[in-house]
Amino acid sequence: MSLASELLASADRLCLVLSKLRFGGAVTHVYNPLEYARAPYAMYLERFAATRKKVLYFGMNPGPYGMTQTGIPFGEIAHVRDWLGIEAPVSRPPHEHPKRPVVGFACTRSEVSGARLWGMFKALYGTPARFFAHALVVNYCPLVFMDDGGRNVTPDKLAPPERAALYAPCNEHLRTVVATLTPSWVVGVGKFAESRAREALGDDVQIGTMPHPSPANPNANRDWAGVAQAALEAQGVPLGELNPRA
Repeated sequence: MSLASELLASADRLCLVLSKLRFGGAVTHVYNPLEYARAPYAMYLERFAATRKKVLYFGMNPGPYGMTQTGIPFGEIAHVRDWLGIEAPVSRPPHEHPKRPVVGFACTRSEVSGARLWGMFKALYGTPARFFAHALVVNYCPLVFMDDGGRNVTPDKLAPPERAALYAPCNEHLRTVVATLTPSWVVGVGKFAESRAREALGDDVQIGTMPHPSPANPNANRDWAGVAQAALEAQGVPLGELNPRA
């Protein structure tokens, strides 16, 4: 079985476990892009996860106009389609919120976090081949949580028993991804992701962090890419073969 096939099989197992979970409190709607947008995610893995990696970057969970629409982690439409060269059919979640429709690659809104993250990698490496020769981007949790008004509910805001039930299979999936790709570094995009990596992986791999590119993070709205690159370099995270024109 290829590395990409192993990762996709692990994602499918994760989806099966998560499909049995139920969430209450403020959460009224739950989307799983790995189910209704499995085709582009499978294409992403087949194209870019065929080799072992030095660095695994990973975020918290899907944003409304990124992975929610494309199935790709931090998957802002323009970068997924035009830089990664991925476009595939996306269906719809079974219980869709009227204020948060899934239209796939027809989405006209930009996911700021994704545009910043992939934009930085594009500026640093020039081509996807240079970046993915040593790195991959994944998400810790594939689920999108919303309240009745369509507002995002982050995983850390779930009730403690719900968090425990969610984190256990997500930890297992992360461990499988790391065992499959054997990275030297796992870099959490934001403090939440870093904390999940430390709990799931312990001392088995070097764990780093970089600032989250979300506009909700005040420190991300001024030269986020420069600050993020400096943070990676300060921790000794290998950046691989950079674009000589950057």
